[in-house]
Amino acid sequence: MAPEHLLTLVARLGYASRGIVYLLIGGLATLAAVDQGGKTTGSKGALAQLLTAPMGNVLLGTLALGLISYALWRCVQAFTDTDHHGKSPKGLTIRASLAISAITHMLLAVFAIKLVLTLGGNDSSGGGSANTASWLMTQPYGRWLVGAIGLVMISAGVAHGVKGARAKFDRHFDMPHNTQRWAYPICRFGLMSRGLVFMVTGTFFLMAAYHLNPEEAGGIAEVFDTFRQQPFGTPLMALVAVGLFAFGTYSILEAFYRCVNPASEPE
Repeated sequence: MAPEHLLTLVARLGYASRGIVYLLIGGLATLAAVDQGGKTTGSKGALAQLLTAPMGNVLLGTLALGLISYALWRCVQAFTDTDHHGKSPKGLTIRASLAISAITHMLLAVFAIKLVLTLGGNDSSGGGSANTASWLMTQPYGRWLVGAIGLVMISAGVAHGVKGARAKFDRHFDMPHNTQRWAYPICRFGLMSRGLVFMVTGTFFLMAAYHLNPEEAGGIAEVFDTFRQQPFGTPLMALVAVGLFAFGTYSILEAFYRCVNPASEPE
């Protein structure tokens, strides 16, 4: 298999795996919002839930491979600038967010592998963001690193929102028009929802840096908890949960319909 074809396969497997993770997160949170036995959780919690399914260890191992593929693809995007973002402040911010995405998905894959090897015995589905912030604050300029991650996540959230609102993903898709009619509204809603989650998560990191308190950093589960505490919290949480499920659907659609050209394209 030619290298470019192999990289295309890696990218598509990666998009599909990311989609499955968000389908799990959104689906579990939606069930929780309507009191049907689900729960609000982040990526690690969603993977731990998958382990309880029939042949869950096989499914989780396969998903771990897909997450590694996605991390590798993000590295290609970030460091070879396949999208031609350039070295402007905006371009470097986008590429930094791609690099952070590569790191987080690789760590998620490692977590999934550990779950398979221990059959869930080391399930630590919570505290990932706080642990990351805590470790960063022990490094030189750690407070500023935590704040920088927060700013990058907020910027990525804004970019997701704009991409969804303006359907800017269209130029990357080779999708039949009949499919676009139902798929594009889902893609737009999913991107804007994930953008909102990113912006709130980034704000958590900024607050952690400002107060020198890594416990204030949070991920998706903490975003759901924050929404639940607001007026009309349950409907708001349900809306965001459905939105993350829609983002998972968007990622699955990317696996099938995205124009992936390792030499000059991806997202």
